[in-house]
Amino acid sequence: MKPARFVMERPRDLAAALSMIAGADGATKIMAGGQSLGPMLNLRLVEPDRVIDISGVPELRRTDRANGSLVIGACVTHADIEDGRVPDVANGVMARVAAGIAYRAVRNRGTIGGSLAHADPAADWVSALTALGAEVEIASRARNSRRIAIGEFVVGALDVTLAADELVTAVCVPVLPSSARWGYVKHCRKVGEFAEAIGAVVIDPERGRGRAVIGAVEAAPVVIEDARILFGGAIGPSFAERFDASAADALLVAAGMSDPIDRHVHVTVLRRAIGQASVQGSAKVLDAA
Repeated sequence: MKPARFVMERPRDLAAALSMIAGADGATKIMAGGQSLGPMLNLRLVEPDRVIDISGVPELRRTDRANGSLVIGACVTHADIEDGRVPDVANGVMARVAAGIAYRAVRNRGTIGGSLAHADPAADWVSALTALGAEVEIASRARNSRRIAIGEFVVGALDVTLAADELVTAVCVPVLPSSARWGYVKHCRKVGEFAEAIGAVVIDPERGRGRAVIGAVEAAPVVIEDARILFGGAIGPSFAERFDASAADALLVAAGMSDPIDRHVHVTVLRRAIGQASVQGSAKVLDAA
């Protein structure tokens, strides 16, 4: 099957892109890398009259440091991050996560902003960037730019708080302190396939705090802003030994996950991510099973 006919437009800069989006209607789709939209077009799951390709907008390929964060343009590719063309402000976790996304051909074209805007529950950046405390920068022609935490931006499966005239322009990743440790594990049937469970943690035992995310749950990720609940109320040097699986299971029950086998898989993946963090993230990012 091939896509239905549509008009393709390629704005030359951000101002032109925002003008096109402001005049768009429900039959218009935005394309960055096209790794999600392309298959949907081919299968006619979406049939837009117009596609606005923003991949050539130079402002969306930038990286800058500002206010203690790295600002990554929405059209920076997974491969850009994997290959080190984006500065490392997160102690190596972003390059590790990028390297585990699908296949190299997808990483060459797929973009960080496009992944977040699509908000597939199994997408790596949705969970990893939430654990990092990142924000998305959003712009429109009619209103001032705004930033919103990814945990608030992604509100459900394939569902984000993005108005029809708005565009994700950047991702803002806070600089992690050197004492922060991370772990990221995803469970797939084989390498390159969609994740069936994701565990992402950023833990700073020196400061006694951390954040954890349970992803690939067919909804918005389960975000544990204060990870001390997973460790008996305190995070210390031996936090991995204090992991309370029953606390994680209870959070999944509260999130609506009724199948005990599904919960077991997610809790196990989270435990492995915590194990990675306990050895300062030195283990492999991808745990295919």
